Amino acid sequence: MPEGAAINRMFGEIAHRYDAANHLLSGGVDYYWRRVLVGKVARANPQVIVDLATGSGDVAFAIRNKLPASVELAGLDFCEPMLDEARAKQKERYGDEAIRFAFGDCLNLPLADESTDVITIAFGVRNFEDRIRGLQEMRRSLRPGGRLLILEFSQPYAWFRPFYYVYLKCILPTLASLVTGKKDAYSYLADSIEGFPARDTLSAQILKAGFAEVSATPLTFGIVAIHEAVR
Repeated sequence: MPEGAAINRMFGEIAHRYDAANHLLSGGVDYYWRRVLVGKVARANPQVIVDLATGSGDVAFAIRNKLPASVELAGLDFCEPMLDEARAKQKERYGDEAIRFAFGDCLNLPLADESTDVITIAFGVRNFEDRIRGLQEMRRSLRPGGRLLILEFSQPYAWFRPFYYVYLKCILPTLASLVTGKKDAYSYLADSIEGFPARDTLSAQILKAGFAEVSATPLTFGIVAIHEAVR
């Protein structure tokens, strides 16, 4: 896996076309994944939410659209070009005050202990240089009883796996290069998805990081899963 600086640079290079690529490459099903995630957030009835690896802000905006304006919401990312995209989208949609977008490294979060009700992270845990450390940082920042919601690629159901990996390894990087001009970033995406642990392994890592309980909900033939953990 590339080091953090290389991943940062890679995402910075595709930031301006990131949303278009996501929607195309997922066939638009990423909207459904976020909708399920936000539904789980809403059921937790939080007052303070932090979206990590917020990227261009799609999860944060989906949360903002669903939850009351009184809910405090921040989006953190370690890639400034991605944050620039998120801030530009916010200014166009809401003005400047709906969501606080700021720099934040998931391995060293700029959050006080026990300061957050819910933490979300979509397609970010896979890129951690030290997954346990990142999970421990999220646990530290959550209040007792707070919830961590991880939306991440997973291992698809066995019958679907051959078709999925042909798309992932052969078709996706080529399509992505047409949209972003950066084939390497999406070749890395394919490799990182293929090497990411199965749902039960990630659940075990979450528990190892100190969370009290965890459950996993697979979506779309197991292509992705939402892990919900309680501090």
